[in-house]
Amino acid sequence: MRINRVCVYCASSSSCDASYHAAAKELGRIIAEAGITLVYGGGSKGSMGHLADGALAAGGRVIGVIPQFMSDLEWAHRGLSELILTRDMHERKRLMIEEVDAVIALPGGCGTFEELFEAMAWKRLGIYGGPIVIVNTGDFYRPCIELLERSIAERFMDPRHRDMWTVVSHPGEVLDAIRGAPQWPLQNRQFAVI
Repeated sequence: MRINRVCVYCASSSSCDASYHAAAKELGRIIAEAGITLVYGGGSKGSMGHLADGALAAGGRVIGVIPQFMSDLEWAHRGLSELILTRDMHERKRLMIEEVDAVIALPGGCGTFEELFEAMAWKRLGIYGGPIVIVNTGDFYRPCIELLERSIAERFMDPRHRDMWTVVSHPGEVLDAIRGAPQWPLQNRQFAVI
């Protein structure tokens, strides 16, 4: 699979453990060194800033997508290859996932969770069909993965929906996870729990 462009969801918090920022910076570097365009939320702080800086330092192309009101608050990264300003959060999320070959989620807060689960919902509905990779730095996503498994066990989701995402422990595993992700045919959107 040729990977040209990926979307990464991550946090803007500067208060979290430094290991999360280090993982974000490493992922940015890995993406850039592979010649892949990075699309992300456009912020300059926290994991967002480290992700972008890691990619830019390695000569990568980085596209930030951020609502105008966040840019007005000076939250936007000003050193990106391209900064796209949107009217609102809905437009931001839609533009971030359009025309990407994969979605990657680093640890984060409610915004990151929302983006990750929306990508899963879109994949479930056949709106988005690419890989979704969850980077489980420091076992951060264990409770989330347990919740997804419970949703399958309780028959809110079909067991085949497990193929919608892949979990890795380290940024160095992300590109292989994208290349090895199960295909998600459009007929999978017809899976229903009855």
